[in-house]
Amino acid sequence: MREDDEVDATVTEQRPVLAPDPVLAGAVELARRAAVEDSSPAQVGAHRGCVGLAQQDPSVAVAVHSFDCTAPAYTGWCWSVSVARLYDDPRITVDEVVLQPGDGALLPPPWVPWSERLQPGDLGVGDLLPTAPDDERLVPAYGASGDSALDEIAYELGLGRVRVMSRLGRTDAAERWNDGSTGPDDPMARQAPGPCGSCGFYLPLEGSLRAMLGVCGNEYSPSDGRAVAVGYGCGAHSEAANEPDPEPLTAVSYDTQDYDVLEPLDPDRLPET
Repeated sequence: MREDDEVDATVTEQRPVLAPDPVLAGAVELARRAAVEDSSPAQVGAHRGCVGLAQQDPSVAVAVHSFDCTAPAYTGWCWSVSVARLYDDPRITVDEVVLQPGDGALLPPPWVPWSERLQPGDLGVGDLLPTAPDDERLVPAYGASGDSALDEIAYELGLGRVRVMSRLGRTDAAERWNDGSTGPDDPMARQAPGPCGSCGFYLPLEGSLRAMLGVCGNEYSPSDGRAVAVGYGCGAHSEAANEPDPEPLTAVSYDTQDYDVLEPLDPDRLPET
């Protein structure tokens, strides 16, 4: 089916349906041959019926014949063949042949814009991700953002960034990081000797996120260089206590607390064998 056929089929469905012209209703074999020519004899099945379509020009009659589509890949679809004629002329013209879905037809899922399909981690090397002008996560840099650290430079027009994160954008990011793999509920954090907030390698963020988030600066931590929640933690905590080293063994000693000490055996008192 051609792309223009899909447009025509949509228009056909929107036209008022009425009883077909008797001459056009009898053109079943003509419509079938048109469907076969557009596909193959093996893909055109039984005739499903004929309907008429209302026209603005009262001198023109249009009807649509439907045939089952027997192609395995189009179960539930049908061939729709539009035929037309002038009321004062018995000759019939085939207008179009289209493949349309019927009841129970297998259809593709609704189309979703790429901006809604994109998931975290999908962006690869060389990919571009344009940000919408009305993205609610961003606000113009010349307007108050609600973050005192950013508002200090908000009026430096032409020197700073065009847009900065809005309160909503910062809140979303904070919740995402706090609930993710560097948050307090992660198994790593539950086994840590202490939270990141008490670690010497913890670098707090500036502004309104300072009380909740920071960046790990320990190169031996699995979260080095990543944003971590103040309640997160790992085994590389700066104040992790070391296990005491065992005392060196200086001499061989025996513990006789649980044993009886026996006298040396006298050879003269041994039993005879």
